[in-house]
Amino acid sequence: MTRIILPRLDNRQARHLFLDKHGLAEAPKGPAKGEDLLNVIRQIGFVQVDSINTVARAHHMILFARRPAYKETALKKLLEKDRALFEHWTHDASIIPTEFYPHWHLHFRRHREKLSERWQKWRREGFLDKIDGVLQQITETGTCTSGDVGENEQRKSGGWWDWHPSKTALEYLWRTGELAVCHRTNFQKAYDLSERVIPQDIRSNVPHEAETIEWAATNALARLGFATSGEIAAFWDLITPAEAKDWCQKALADGRIIEADIEMVPGHKPRQSFLFPETLDQLADLPEPTSRVRILSPFDPALRDRKRAERLFGFHYRIEVFVPEPKRQYGYYVFPVLEGDRLIGRIDMKALRAEDRLHVRAFWPELGVRPSKARLKKLEAELDRMARFAGCSTTTFEPDWQRSA
Repeated sequence: MTRIILPRLDNRQARHLFLDKHGLAEAPKGPAKGEDLLNVIRQIGFVQVDSINTVARAHHMILFARRPAYKETALKKLLEKDRALFEHWTHDASIIPTEFYPHWHLHFRRHREKLSERWQKWRREGFLDKIDGVLQQITETGTCTSGDVGENEQRKSGGWWDWHPSKTALEYLWRTGELAVCHRTNFQKAYDLSERVIPQDIRSNVPHEAETIEWAATNALARLGFATSGEIAAFWDLITPAEAKDWCQKALADGRIIEADIEMVPGHKPRQSFLFPETLDQLADLPEPTSRVRILSPFDPALRDRKRAERLFGFHYRIEVFVPEPKRQYGYYVFPVLEGDRLIGRIDMKALRAEDRLHVRAFWPELGVRPSKARLKKLEAELDRMARFAGCSTTTFEPDWQRSA
């Protein structure tokens, strides 16, 4: 039996395509507000929200890496005033273009049954009995936070999983679409009825399940450049792996997508993936990634899939927040560093705002990356930009901040 020879993307082409799709190939520039900022989020699909504020929160760092002119108020306006964005769940809490909201109805439907069963086992009992009361309270009194519901319920300090019943009910109503996050204050979510937050014409659009599967798979592959069916399913986390696999088989049979071998870094076998046929024609015109050094959030879309980043860039990364300090290899919360089409290292830094300085504890270059004067100069220029973004006027360094690979 003759083996079909698939098209092949070498590792350099694959990196360039991947970075271009994630908005990290072009020089970081643009007004970073209004339609320009919205287009950045459309391009990458969503930005993950995270509470850790070592330098700046993840969603802000993701946007700053692509638009150095970015200001937090620009995102706030799009999200809380213009309602061009909404906050909900992909693989984690994320900020998403509101035009995509209709496809989250599938998420809402599937989570009503799943969460009501799962959370009765994982959370404290009684939250289902609180749902009607919480919904009535918000209907009558308007926006509320978790501190405004269940006033007579016992609060515990057991962690995020130990919510009081009305807090669980509040989150359940958000996850299933009855409520929406209308704003945050000091990172605490405030909720209101979805009908008061999401524009009516968008909220009332409820696509058929097959439409959402088609949308989710097509738009995931468009943003990844190349992907397996599992990676397509994981991108939005809206559809199941089986649904993504079925979509790939049908789209392949229809000629809408093709298969190709994607070359990974040495030590990893080529990975058979799907891509759109026109992608092959675009490879020759891909921009050469800018040589500017950029510091990325650990939750940047380009790094969200840690295994994919390791195969494609040879960059092994894990967050050590939950690793006991004596066992940490690098630090509590270190940031990946991108130069051109390479992840060249990681940096441990913290904004000491009370002291008006960004302090760098250490920079570890990757194996084979020479910390030349030119490279260090570019890194220090990025650190100065990062300091200003974090609201600090200076950058300081530990005496031994330049570490070996």
